[in-house]
Amino acid sequence: MKYCKRCVMPDTKPDLHIDKDGICNACRSYENRTKIDWEKRKKELVKILDKYRSKDGKIWDCIIPVSGGKDSTTQVIRMIQLGLNPLCVTATTCHLSDLGRKNIENIKSLGVDYIEFSPNLKVRRKLNRIGLMQVGDISWPEHVGIFTIPVRAAVEYKVPLIVWGENSQNEYGGPASASANNVLDRRWLEEFGGLLGLRVSDMIGMEGIEKKHIIPYTYPTDQELKKVGVTGIFLGYYIPWDGYSNALLGQAHGLTTFYRTVEGSIVNYENLDNHQTGIHDYFKFLKFGFGRATDIACLHLRRGRITREDAIEMVKIHDGKFPWSYLGKPVEEILKLLDITVDEFIKICDRFTNKKIFKLDTRGNLVKDKYGNLIRLYYPQ
Repeated sequence: MKYCKRCVMPDTKPDLHIDKDGICNACRSYENRTKIDWEKRKKELVKILDKYRSKDGKIWDCIIPVSGGKDSTTQVIRMIQLGLNPLCVTATTCHLSDLGRKNIENIKSLGVDYIEFSPNLKVRRKLNRIGLMQVGDISWPEHVGIFTIPVRAAVEYKVPLIVWGENSQNEYGGPASASANNVLDRRWLEEFGGLLGLRVSDMIGMEGIEKKHIIPYTYPTDQELKKVGVTGIFLGYYIPWDGYSNALLGQAHGLTTFYRTVEGSIVNYENLDNHQTGIHDYFKFLKFGFGRATDIACLHLRRGRITREDAIEMVKIHDGKFPWSYLGKPVEEILKLLDITVDEFIKICDRFTNKKIFKLDTRGNLVKDKYGNLIRLYYPQ
């Protein structure tokens, strides 16, 4: 494993490239932020919003996909500040926590219209199990649904503009900012929607799942999208995007954070809605050798809030611990709903573990400590 010299991200991260100077493309992208004319970007945002704002007040001005977390709370606050009347749409998370429900209720209290879509729970649990066993993503249906359900709502309610939050690729503003091809088509879903190579249609026939069961996870047809003109923007392209700042803004408007540092993380203000997140993040660690603590440490490191030495120490303390609990919920309770035992889960974990980056015994078996934690071979220096 090779690490960026500026942050603590390894080159095992998908789509991360380290240049000849030893700096990763994520750090280079952040460098470019200093060259951006944010006032000009905000004027571009206002121009786009004015274009899509309802002229007669008969439909909503935009749709905002919301989970209740720090980022979607910020999206709602910013749109209200800019005078929009949004329809907030929640695709219910896979294993909603009490804190997640509390923050959803807080979104409603901000003064917006709101709808929540909850897919068939029996089918979702089957999809959770299939996702975990086939691609190592227990929350696969959630990661698909957060992109398909708000888009289906846009088609159903004939609201063209969808306001997303951060663009993970940090490349462009979204289709609405383009001069041509400004529709969120299927190609867009495949690029940003976290399918992990497992198509929704592949689920038909597995564990009794029928076509009628996957409607919520099915993207609208290109004809349906074009009829309404469904398009979208990434708010993080137009205003400086920072998770910590979003958390502070959210808290000022009623967002509730966890009472301590979240398991596997180094902060208490993100990923508060889904008890499965600890398992999801653990599988990233198994596959690529880094977890949520690395992600967040890099964000703070690039912004000058911590030193690289501090980031390395934080990663060593918090990254990659076996997810015995998440947000205080024992792993046994999380897995029981999916009809999976802890022993079965450990075998699934071992199957997805990249054995090139963890310690093995002389027989080629993974070495673990008394808490079930793997032993990493590489750390940033």
